[in-house]
Amino acid sequence: MDAYEHIEYAVADRIATVTLNRPEARNGYTVRMADELADAFDRADRDDDVRVAVLTGAGKDFTVGADLSGGGLDPAASDPDTWDEPAGRCSMRIFAMSKPVIAALRGAAVGAGSTIILPADFRLASTDSRFGFVFVRRGLYPEGASTWFLPRLVGLGRALDWMVSGRVFDASEALAAGLVTSVHEPDEVLDRAYELARELIVRTAPVSVAVTRQLLFRMSPLDSPFPVQRVDSRLIAGCATSPDAMEGVVSFLQHRDPRWSGKPSTDLPDHLPWRT
Repeated sequence: MDAYEHIEYAVADRIATVTLNRPEARNGYTVRMADELADAFDRADRDDDVRVAVLTGAGKDFTVGADLSGGGLDPAASDPDTWDEPAGRCSMRIFAMSKPVIAALRGAAVGAGSTIILPADFRLASTDSRFGFVFVRRGLYPEGASTWFLPRLVGLGRALDWMVSGRVFDASEALAAGLVTSVHEPDEVLDRAYELARELIVRTAPVSVAVTRQLLFRMSPLDSPFPVQRVDSRLIAGCATSPDAMEGVVSFLQHRDPRWSGKPSTDLPDHLPWRT
């Protein structure tokens, strides 16, 4: 995309900030916003200078969900077998990221606001955050592969409660269930997200993070641990010649911050099953 209209994208200090930017519409989620988000996360993933992405919203709300005032989704204009619904265009791109994603949320995060954040590695909420998988109350269906992500975060029972009732719930309930990582005052949540991002940049190896987040997503649903352990074994064997593994040990022994050299764009192991 040549220019963004419904989001903002900025990079500073190795952090890419992706901001839903329709505050006058409470960041109502649009098809254009979905495509711009997918493009922005792709951009962040390809940029070796970016280590962490922060997803947030301008104004007092993350997003109130779908804004159909601009003409709706219009899936009939495309092949229904290949058309991708808008929330999934964002959530699946976050799922595929090789870099950690931190969602910094305040105010309403309902509908798409609840579904697109599920593949993020961390979800930081504000005390005024409100969540809701409200689809059944509109005669709609869950989106963004949320029926896959949500039970893995909070368990099937709580996912059934939230999705079948469609009720809206607050940050304290989200925290207790494990949907969000932590809760902060509204004016502090973005600062806490940046603090976490800076810690990840300094303390964690980029290639190790890229592999680990995909191991968790792709291997934990398997019905046996044996194939996972085979992947683990090949990865651990490779540590014997890994510059980052050696740097991790040496920096620990020397009581200094590590200087990572590996890049997800060039140094991911070739034998990972999702790469073949």
